[in-house]
Amino acid sequence: MAAEKQVPAGGGGSSSGGSGGGRGAGGEENKENERPSAGSKANKEFGDSLSLEILQIIKESQQQHGLRHGDFQRYRGYCSRRQRRLRKTLNFKMGNRHKFTGKKVTEDLLTDNRYLLLVLMDAERAWSYAMQLKQEANTEPRKRFHLLSRLRKAVKHAEELERLCESNRVDAKTKLEAQAYTAYLSGMLRFEHQEWKAAIEAFNKCKTIYEKLASAFTEEQAVLYNQRVEEISPNIRYCAYNIGDQSAINELMQMRLRSGGTEGLLAEKLEALITQTRAKQAATMSEVEWRGRTVPVKIDKVRIFLLGLADNESAIAQAESEETKERLFESMLSECRDAIQAVREELKPDQKQRDYILDGESGKVSNLQYLHSYLTYIKLSTAIKRNENMAKGLQKAVLQQQPEDDSKRSPRPQDLIRLYDIILQNLVELLQLPGLEEDRAFQKEIGLKTLVYKAYRCFFIAQSYVLVKKWSEALVLYDRVLKYADEVNSDAGAFKNSLKDLPDVQELITQVRSEKCSLQAAAILDTNDSHQTETSFQVKDNKPLVERFETFCLDPSLVTKQANLVHFPPGFQPIPCKPLFFDLALNHVAFPPLEDKLEQKTKSGLTGYIKGIFGFRS
Repeated sequence: MAAEKQVPAGGGGSSSGGSGGGRGAGGEENKENERPSAGSKANKEFGDSLSLEILQIIKESQQQHGLRHGDFQRYRGYCSRRQRRLRKTLNFKMGNRHKFTGKKVTEDLLTDNRYLLLVLMDAERAWSYAMQLKQEANTEPRKRFHLLSRLRKAVKHAEELERLCESNRVDAKTKLEAQAYTAYLSGMLRFEHQEWKAAIEAFNKCKTIYEKLASAFTEEQAVLYNQRVEEISPNIRYCAYNIGDQSAINELMQMRLRSGGTEGLLAEKLEALITQTRAKQAATMSEVEWRGRTVPVKIDKVRIFLLGLADNESAIAQAESEETKERLFESMLSECRDAIQAVREELKPDQKQRDYILDGESGKVSNLQYLHSYLTYIKLSTAIKRNENMAKGLQKAVLQQQPEDDSKRSPRPQDLIRLYDIILQNLVELLQLPGLEEDRAFQKEIGLKTLVYKAYRCFFIAQSYVLVKKWSEALVLYDRVLKYADEVNSDAGAFKNSLKDLPDVQELITQVRSEKCSLQAAAILDTNDSHQTETSFQVKDNKPLVERFETFCLDPSLVTKQANLVHFPPGFQPIPCKPLFFDLALNHVAFPPLEDKLEQKTKSGLTGYIKGIFGFRS
């Protein structure tokens, strides 16, 4: 059959050299072009009809060539290289190196499904270029015009693919996938043009086709279609909201939480929509009440943040994954910092003198300074909740961890101590907020929270001492944990509602009591083992073997290359020195006179006479 015809290996192998693809990637792409592009199985079912798994092909290509990391430029290069190899393999060249000759795929050429794949790669290349330009258009707005041009080009190629698939040579499934693909790209183009009605019609058509395909095939094949339906559902709800469906914003928020963030065309638009909705509601907000005092709010950025505070807190509570929670915590802290900065700009230098004394009332701060304290309280409380959420995850790993390989580092109690240090520092900053110095209830509440976190901090410090077998220090810290917990239980009568979100102290007390029993048993066993080792084996004296022959000792080092057998080099030993002889008698000996032994000679003549006169006579 024509759709199953194989092309010899090596077709187009040299054409991949210009776009930056490696040899390994090029070899895999050549194999893709040599096979009938996922259509052989379908061809056997439908006889001579051609088949092309459009969605499966583009999803696999996108995941393997850059889109897993959002690299649209890499994917565009892959599409270009694959398109060039397909043309060479099919001998469908667009002229030569000297002259370009445009050629289009027609129904007469549909003897191989790779002609359909050629048109699909055209559309994918234009789409990936459009997405690349969308990323760059954030800093260069002029590129938006080019972005729309490439999207129109992608839609044009998709429509050509759909037209080719209308041929009788193509099976029904490929026709439906081509229609859904065209509707998807057309919806994206209308979405960028803000033509909401046309966009929602295109997306609904795409969604309907993929739902039909998902229900017609096995579960494994339906997963891919259902994923595409989930991708376009936020776009449909956003279009519905812009048309006038006010309930769509709640569904968009739920989709945002379930997916852990938005991607693609909807990402920036949804964030802008949330900000715009809060800005409209902020026009009706004029004041806020906190701890019995009502403060007017005149700064728009602060109004928007306070309106979204409840939504952010509920979103964090409903988030399913830890990554989503961490992202929402960071987003909330960022918005809070911006609001605090806006309030600081309003606190002019000449107003700082009136911050702590206003209208002659001692200890009362201005409304603006009190609002600043309120926002700071929100920021510190959010930071405490974030660190506590991280600590909970680490606690489960530390208290329930199993022995694993040394290659993978497991969590340790020391990792938790730093988190609780940060939490305690945040609580100290809460006690120093201006305007709350006389609020005894607030001071007492923060004091109880401090005791709770101190108890947990001491517990994990004790755990770290247990790991290094410092039993005495660990036991003292466990007693300190019980002391903190008893103080919390005795003083928490009127503050149970404010302390219900904190870690459970009763659970900590139960854990400490069991840990103390284990610690005492381990300490006794460790003492017995060390005493037996010192008395029976005497390994700690470090004597060489030559000096302890009379003592039995199981020394494992004797069978190693560093066996301690003798002292080497040997030490110095005293030896007798050579005798010294002194001639002491010589000093007491009197030698006999030898003058009579000397020969007296007298010299004659004039020379002798002269020498005798001048004393030169010898």
